[in-house]
Amino acid sequence: MDNDRRFIEETFPVKEVSALSAKEKNIRHGHISTLHIWWARRPLASSRATNYAALIPPPDNIDEWNKTRQFIIDFSKWENTLNPVFIQKAREDILKANNGKPPKVLDPFGGGGAIPLEALRLGCETYSNDLNPVAVLIQKCTLEYPQKYGRQKVVKDELGTLSGRTNPLLEDVRKWGNWVLEEARKEIGRFYPEEDDESIPVGYIWARTIPCQNPSCGTEIPLMRQFWLAKKAKKKVTLYPYVADGQVKFRIMGDGYETMPDDFDPTNGTVSRAVATCLACGSVVDANTTRRLFQEDKAEQRMVAVVLHKPGTRGKRYRIATERDLEIFSQAEEYLKEKQEKLVLEWGMDPVPDESLPPAGTLGFRVQRYNMNTWGDLFNSRQKLALITFVEKARMAHEEMMTDGYDAEHAKALVTYLALIIDGSADHNSVGCQWRGGSEDGGHTFGRQALPMNWDYFEVNPSSGSTGSIQSGIGRLLRSLEHLSASSSIAARVTQASATVLPYEDGFFDAIFTDPPYYDNVPYSYLSDFFYVWLKRTLGDLFPEFFSTPLTPKKNEIVAYSNRPGGFEEGKEFFESMLKKSFQEMHRVLKPDGIAVIVYGHKSTEGWETLINSLLDSGLIMTGAWPLHTEMKSRLRARESAALSSSIYIVARKMKRQPTGFYNDVKEELKRHLNKKLERLWEEGVGGADFFIAAIGSAIEVFGKYEKMMDYEGNIVRADRLLEDVRKIATDYAVHQILHNGFAGEISDMTRFYVLYRWNYGGAKVHFDDARKLAQSCSIDLANEWGRRGFIKKEKEFIRVLGPQDRNLENLLHGKTWTLGDGVTLGEGKKLGSRIPISELIDILHCVLLLWEKSRRDDMLDLLRESGYGESEAFYRVAQAISETLPIESKEKRLLDGFLAGRESLKEGLKEGARQGRLFE
Repeated sequence: MDNDRRFIEETFPVKEVSALSAKEKNIRHGHISTLHIWWARRPLASSRATNYAALIPPPDNIDEWNKTRQFIIDFSKWENTLNPVFIQKAREDILKANNGKPPKVLDPFGGGGAIPLEALRLGCETYSNDLNPVAVLIQKCTLEYPQKYGRQKVVKDELGTLSGRTNPLLEDVRKWGNWVLEEARKEIGRFYPEEDDESIPVGYIWARTIPCQNPSCGTEIPLMRQFWLAKKAKKKVTLYPYVADGQVKFRIMGDGYETMPDDFDPTNGTVSRAVATCLACGSVVDANTTRRLFQEDKAEQRMVAVVLHKPGTRGKRYRIATERDLEIFSQAEEYLKEKQEKLVLEWGMDPVPDESLPPAGTLGFRVQRYNMNTWGDLFNSRQKLALITFVEKARMAHEEMMTDGYDAEHAKALVTYLALIIDGSADHNSVGCQWRGGSEDGGHTFGRQALPMNWDYFEVNPSSGSTGSIQSGIGRLLRSLEHLSASSSIAARVTQASATVLPYEDGFFDAIFTDPPYYDNVPYSYLSDFFYVWLKRTLGDLFPEFFSTPLTPKKNEIVAYSNRPGGFEEGKEFFESMLKKSFQEMHRVLKPDGIAVIVYGHKSTEGWETLINSLLDSGLIMTGAWPLHTEMKSRLRARESAALSSSIYIVARKMKRQPTGFYNDVKEELKRHLNKKLERLWEEGVGGADFFIAAIGSAIEVFGKYEKMMDYEGNIVRADRLLEDVRKIATDYAVHQILHNGFAGEISDMTRFYVLYRWNYGGAKVHFDDARKLAQSCSIDLANEWGRRGFIKKEKEFIRVLGPQDRNLENLLHGKTWTLGDGVTLGEGKKLGSRIPISELIDILHCVLLLWEKSRRDDMLDLLRESGYGESEAFYRVAQAISETLPIESKEKRLLDGFLAGRESLKEGLKEGARQGRLFE
């Protein structure tokens, strides 16, 4: 690529692509997220948009500029993912920008494959890499096999007439998926028997149990978080626990069953946070005792209910588990022992995963405290039996394919898809799955990026056709494959390697698009071991290079797990060191002037500074940063604690750098460059904390021109000092814009801080370091303020900026007495002993709002008149600006809007007061 600008370095439709990315979370039909779970997979919309924008130049005139912008927005929509008109135009634009050749593109942290998939769609020569073998296999099934084996073929009838088209990959996966299902059903179907009325058991609801610790009781406590079976608008069904003959028993109540008692709330279960309550005597078992009972093997499990569906009818029915259900389960347990012994001899390993779970205390893992120590412990006996049977049949399917004369690589690809289907079954059929009354189906193990303890769980019938069954999994995978097969006719090249030692020569790639890990946000390797142990049993003979270790490789994984020998600090240093090495490798394999787009998703400003320094040390120069919201819009405002809600798409270049720059000289260039960029950001609708992040991304472009930056005293200038200056420039610009280009010079530093805090974080609390840096940009030392400043409150390591409704201002509102910071008393009345000074505009505003709320109009007018703010346009502009930054549900906003709505009558009141004052002079 030539040393020219790219569209993404100048502008980007942040708001629109953010909205489409967040919306994509709800798309399931055909989306790659349904192929196989992978944690923190990037949205296709943002991946497609940023990849394209990084590979085309900015247009020459405003009309073309707007056309390109709209094209990116439209092409980001899910419904245009396979639109040939959009795809063809995008590919032509990219070829034109790259001298007629498809650019070579790499993702060194390929993960779930979203980013390289979009590079493929854009016609790039695509390479994808990951260290984790589970990720590599997912990428092969996303980026190689569909493009290689999924090309549509024309089907003709006996007369040679076109009768349709077929996708041979889909047909083969469907054929062999159903073959595995039917072969397994023949063998173990008897352990999921139909009812007398031909109803099929969808699955079984289980509860863990512990004995009550009251010596005079000892009743078995079923540990259940709640009792709902169905909780829909027109269908309410619940388990009803009762005590009889010294046992807790259950009945089913609700619509279509017994009438539910008025005094029974199914939401209240028997356990919360490991604290259990006995239904017989009311005794409470504390959390430590609960865990000890599990550790001492004194916890059991109990089948409570059976979920049924009759073909040809709507909805599900429920019944209490019987002795016959328990007997069938016992038979499955006995058969598991036989089959396990047989397969150990055949496979040379235990068919049930006996590999150890990660150490207790690993991020997100809680099950070890409850005597679950191996990956096999996450499944009950019948679940284990089902899974090892599916694995066995998949291995047999490969033998059948080879006997039938299949190409070896094609057969390998087909069995890999069968393995993914089995992985899906494991995810939906472990003791980590809960029954969901709201949708009347079973959840899956990884509802979030963790393995928490489940007290009650749902065991699915894997051949029932319901959610979580093998049949359902085949359907999901086929819909995803259909989409993937149409993405490109050229396969990507997928490799397994550390991102710090890439298997490519220097200067090989035109572009790198990637999403590296962030400290210990997601423990990828430990979570993926859940699937690795099953994939090893299904595919170990076919991919020995991926399954040579007991579990996924962790030594060189770029993460900061807190259980490293030296604790989190050692892990943090390791992560930062490895991340820097990976950036240096990206720099090495990029062509001169090559471009990189790196997604950054960590939430702390400290992490952000570390990333910037790592980029600078690698030789990559940041030329832009765009914050894209990939979560639903309400997320930031809805949280008690504010965190950066965006993923930052960093744009960087491999460019020649000047040896040394002097920071004092660069500052002026920085201001000019930044003010131009800030104007563009504001036009794009970038706001709040994202505005500062994007500003920093632009500033690094100036800063990064030099290999080393020094001040005149010879001190090396690093990211933290640069960011301090950038924040001040961005703060000045933002305040002017928030106040609609007026009166910014008339307000104090504390008022600036208040306005910016509300603009950034609303009413949420913020980590002290983030709040400190915002205050610093307003020339305020935050540590000196929370003790005496009425609206700044410190809560442990957090800062909260209080609105008027949260402050104790009664002493300031007593009678008609107010005290300014210099000790001057306004109005008449007895002086109170302990008063908070109200020298700030914000303090006066808060008092005014509370007086307005209490309908104390005369007092409010007096305060406005005597403080001088009644005639201050800046006062009302600040009030309006704060209102505009707050969400509709905010009480402070309602107070502000109410006060401002009566501004005209306030003017008259102030004038009348002034006239009366003159009469008595």
